[in-house]
Amino acid sequence: MDANIDLDTTLLTTTLHTFRMSDSEDPYLYAAEPLWQWQQSESGSWAMANCAEVPIFYCQPDHMGMGYIVTIVGKLNAEQLTFWNLKYRAD
Repeated sequence: MDANIDLDTTLLTTTLHTFRMSDSEDPYLYAAEPLWQWQQSESGSWAMANCAEVPIFYCQPDHMGMGYIVTIVGKLNAEQLTFWNLKYRAD
């Protein structure tokens, strides 16, 4: 293992936002409005401007809630990830 890891160029994938939706015939269509609202929020605007690549979303079945879980993920470097965790991470 290389002990000289350059953290400025290392990109870390992190979950930026998640939300649940009820069951629908076309979950991607119904996910569009909450995705847009997140993108226009303070945290979403910051993520769109600072992620190395455009954040992507996954729509997966929610087996417990009989709907869908939508997860937005993005790639940040270590400094940006630390800022994200301190300012926007909601636990």
